[in-house]
Amino acid sequence: MREQEGGGERGGREGRREGGREGRQELPPQSPEEQARAICLRLLTGMPRTRRQLADALDKRGIPEEVSQAVLSRFEEVGLIDDAAFAGAWVESRHRGRGLARRALAQELRTKGVHATLVQEALEQLDSDQEEQTARELVERKLRATRGLERDKRIRRLAGMLARKGYPEGMALRVVRRALEEEGDDADDLGYPGL
Repeated sequence: MREQEGGGERGGREGRREGGREGRQELPPQSPEEQARAICLRLLTGMPRTRRQLADALDKRGIPEEVSQAVLSRFEEVGLIDDAAFAGAWVESRHRGRGLARRALAQELRTKGVHATLVQEALEQLDSDQEEQTARELVERKLRATRGLERDKRIRRLAGMLARKGYPEGMALRVVRRALEEEGDDADDLGYPGL
């Protein structure tokens, strides 16, 4: 008798589980608008995104273009999508955190679909003095690792590091020269014209 009761309990649990599954299946399918809103909200929960990033995500999931545009426009109206704020925060974060210069920041923002005028406005946060100060700090951190190398190799490595972060060649060489002079290295013997 106990076995039958146990079997009945199991059957009851399984029935409840199946009923739960069936209950979920009985929900009406989401409209494309509901799907688009859900996708956007899920993506925006993790981090801010640009309108184009969200549009690309909706396109990948097969949401029709007109539905995507309507949902994205509504999200902009209520302030959930703000490419200008995104660009400003991106510039601040990536310049402070990774030491990226204007050129590299502009490239990153363009790949994220930020309009050129918004990119320019965001980059106006950085003035050339601030950018050069950041370049100096980057060189100071790397300077010790280049000690013992030939002077020209030190310059190539340090200036190359700045170039990869988007600093203009003239600024990179000027900052490296100054850092080597302060360290006591004779910058005049480096073989680079203008240094």
